Amino acid sequence: MIIDLPRFIASERPYWTELEERLDRLERDVAAPLDLAAVARLHYLYRRASSDLGRMMTFSAEPETRAYLEALVSRAYSEIHETRGRPHRLNPLKWFFHTFPNVFRRHLRAFGLACALTVAGMLLGGFSLLLDPASRNVTMAFGHNFMSPSERVAREETQTDDRFDERKGTFSAYLMQNNIRVSITTMALGATWGIGTVVILFYNGVILGSISLDYILDGQWVFLLGWLLPHGVVEIPAILIAGQAGFVLASAIIGWGTPRTLAQRLRDIGPDLATLIGGVALLLIWAGLIESFFSQYHAPVLPYSFKISFGLVELLLLCLFLGFSGSNRLALFQPPTPPEAA
Repeated sequence: MIIDLPRFIASERPYWTELEERLDRLERDVAAPLDLAAVARLHYLYRRASSDLGRMMTFSAEPETRAYLEALVSRAYSEIHETRGRPHRLNPLKWFFHTFPNVFRRHLRAFGLACALTVAGMLLGGFSLLLDPASRNVTMAFGHNFMSPSERVAREETQTDDRFDERKGTFSAYLMQNNIRVSITTMALGATWGIGTVVILFYNGVILGSISLDYILDGQWVFLLGWLLPHGVVEIPAILIAGQAGFVLASAIIGWGTPRTLAQRLRDIGPDLATLIGGVALLLIWAGLIESFFSQYHAPVLPYSFKISFGLVELLLLCLFLGFSGSNRLALFQPPTPPEAA
């Protein structure tokens, strides 16, 4: 085969350069998306470079060019025939606004079970207080059993000084750490076939029900809403999602109706558990900030109507976020999709 080697190299080098540039982009950004046209072009350039290499193998001249082309074809072959899945670069916004709510909706039955257990606990706590007021010493926590709601409201409303000024940050960090620890424990106890998760959710419901009814019976329901709603509409759902994760784990361990092994089931739900508990942690960070820097201020410093309205807006946004974010039904919360690589 007789070819004009310098002319051949000059005519083919633009294709080699294009192939090298595409390979460089793929190696710099392993998660870069490729559309069908880009894949077809890459494959065409690889086949052309391979053909050029075969034609040059019969020539002893241009050893540097031949070595360059051999390395280029080898790189292209490795890229095209790669069998490992490309690692996904973490996109925090996409994870929070897309992955987290989609995983939440995928396990709605487990969330419903967590809600039902908490409501059952609230009913028991409320009935216990109605039937036996002395049960407050068992069903209430955080010191609420030591004073009546009216006494606490009178104390809170007379302390208008900024008593948390030097301790707000510490108090907020404590709330975050404690609530996240409880949430992780709630999820992890799913390993007890869900029994531990049931106990925590039910007990939290008992506390919430008895304290809430105590304030309502004492005529302090406005204070209760103004105190509880701003942080509670985020904190309570976060604990319920932790319970949801615990039941997902329990279901995988029990494995009813599936032929897959325990190891396979755990491997399948591992990413979902990490996503759920990660989302819970972020929600609890927000709740801790609100409880420390907002919920602790009462009338006359902050009107209860303002605090209640703030909490209701939070609840509405959270419902929209968990119910629609990341789905095709509502694009409001979806981050813009980056343009695909050419």
